[in-house]
Amino acid sequence: MSTLLLLTSALQPSAEVLPGLALLGHQVKVLPAEGSALLEAPDADLLLVDGRQDLAQTRDLCRLIRTTGTEVPFLLVTTEGGLAVVAHDWGMDDVVLHTCGPAELEARIKLAIGRSAAARDADDPEAHLIRSGAVTVDEATYTAKVGGRPLDLTFKEFELLKFLAQHPGRVFSRQQLLQEVWGYDYFGGTRTVDVHVRRLRAKLGPENETLIGTVRNVGYRFVLPAKEQEKVEGDAATTATAPATESVEA
Repeated sequence: MSTLLLLTSALQPSAEVLPGLALLGHQVKVLPAEGSALLEAPDADLLLVDGRQDLAQTRDLCRLIRTTGTEVPFLLVTTEGGLAVVAHDWGMDDVVLHTCGPAELEARIKLAIGRSAAARDADDPEAHLIRSGAVTVDEATYTAKVGGRPLDLTFKEFELLKFLAQHPGRVFSRQQLLQEVWGYDYFGGTRTVDVHVRRLRAKLGPENETLIGTVRNVGYRFVLPAKEQEKVEGDAATTATAPATESVEA
């Protein structure tokens, strides 16, 4: 699940701007289609710019986004007719039709975020390392360590640990974990998640098995050490005091 910002002047929920988005599990925050809206915008994995109507204004907004130096990838949402005037110098990472289906939209979102992450990795030799508590996950070599000790993980165990470590403290339901780790084409039940969590805890060892916490009747989360958790909560409190923006769950 990614956090997306949708810049639009339409007085509509995100599902009306891009219907396929409603069938995906991303968190969507709606902001006015203005460059100033980005000044106090929350962190996001990807921007969506609504270009279905005023293409001249959309072009200026796209170029402005690039001049701000943001490294967040962004997709331009347009109509089929709008494709005739869209040009590469607008600065967007990709173009998506507002009528596209959820599978195509999900692929474009993942590809854009992936390309952006790869570019950051090229600039930062340690960008592929995820450190959370005692756990270090290396996305480049598909290896993981806990307290410096290498873990012998299967591919899905690695992907599950990586995903949880990337979102410390956040609770995910079993269904969300199935979608994020196993993918939408997996037809197994949520029991699969429980089995992999049990195996992963066993490999973490008795002293670290509590890193993966169970939230009764909900799912699982990656548990941070107390000091790190205080920092995350402090950052969240700071964000909560920022000016409010319209938020829509896709």
